[in-house]
Amino acid sequence: MKIAFFVHFFPALSETFILNQIVGLIDRGYDVDIYANSPANEPKVHTDVDRYDLLKRTYYYGPFSNSIPASKVLRFLKGINLFIINFHKNPRALLKSLNIYKFKKEAVSLKMFYKTIPFINLKTYDIIHSHFGSNGLFAVSLKDMGLIKGKIITSFHGYDMSGYVTTHGNNVYNPLFLKGDLFLPISNHWKKKLIKMGCPEQKILVHRMGIDVNKFCYYSEKQKKNKIKILSVARLVEKKGIHYGIEAVAVLAKVYDDIEYIIVGDGPLKNSFDNLVKKMQIDGIVKFLGWREQNEIIQLLQKANIFLAPSVTSNDDDQEGIPVAIMEAMALGLPVVSTSHSGIPELVKDGVSGFLVPERDAVSLTNRLAYLLDHPEIRAEMGRCGREIVKDHFD
Repeated sequence: MKIAFFVHFFPALSETFILNQIVGLIDRGYDVDIYANSPANEPKVHTDVDRYDLLKRTYYYGPFSNSIPASKVLRFLKGINLFIINFHKNPRALLKSLNIYKFKKEAVSLKMFYKTIPFINLKTYDIIHSHFGSNGLFAVSLKDMGLIKGKIITSFHGYDMSGYVTTHGNNVYNPLFLKGDLFLPISNHWKKKLIKMGCPEQKILVHRMGIDVNKFCYYSEKQKKNKIKILSVARLVEKKGIHYGIEAVAVLAKVYDDIEYIIVGDGPLKNSFDNLVKKMQIDGIVKFLGWREQNEIIQLLQKANIFLAPSVTSNDDDQEGIPVAIMEAMALGLPVVSTSHSGIPELVKDGVSGFLVPERDAVSLTNRLAYLLDHPEIRAEMGRCGREIVKDHFD
């Protein structure tokens, strides 16, 4: 079976769920290709990218691949040249890519035309698995133009069901709902929204972005010594809510002198968080480690006592799905403090495997963290329950 993955970025450190699917399919003998708009250009890659030589399976169709000129004049002139060179290969597809009625700004700017060039020689797959709704729309467009063949499956995660829909309207996925073959929201929360948006319910299956629990050995609370470590693993963007985590730790630091807050990840808000930490005079307690690959993250989780994921809905309506990092923390036996956000309550059971508080509520975060700091026996019990939940429902 031949399978194509359509993704925004590859490789990307924050999208282990996509990487795990790809290598899992390769291990099972499937022929996999990866189509990405561009690489993420991060300082590290997960070891499986090199171990499976995945870059040899990866094809880029965005500006990275075609060097789309920023200048409209140069873009037009280069487009003419590409049109002449490639017209005989698939004239119907190239003309369709210029359909202003269908592709609007993407056609006027020639972006759709440039995107079609890497697909000009017809590709046939059994399955085209698009991660995120916008990539599903792109796959349907390519199929309409006769550039790619195969059943189209689309996984919906977070931004594609929140901020993207807010920007483009509730009808944005209508062409995909009509021509896509299967839709895989990662939560019941998103399934309900897909149905509300008009997706046929018989085409929907909730498919968790689970983890291989066998890679995460349970670590009991008794195995952890020295300072109490609170850990977050997240891109440093608004929806991850790290700002509120820092505020909560700043309050705790006045009472507890044996805590550390370790933040793994990077992003556009890094400087803002640095300044906040200095302002609150907790730069000796909060440590930013930047990006880490999977094995390094596992080692950090093994040494942590509490996992903190204070997710929020951002000002542009961007939301989480169900963060895989929370699953990994629970598999290793960590209690979780998070928020009643998106699909997170489908994973973290409040009072059982952790605590859930309202979004943007640093006071409640502080209180729940303090309770866990004071009760190591509760941390241990929640950690055991959390691992069982992941084993039973997210493996």
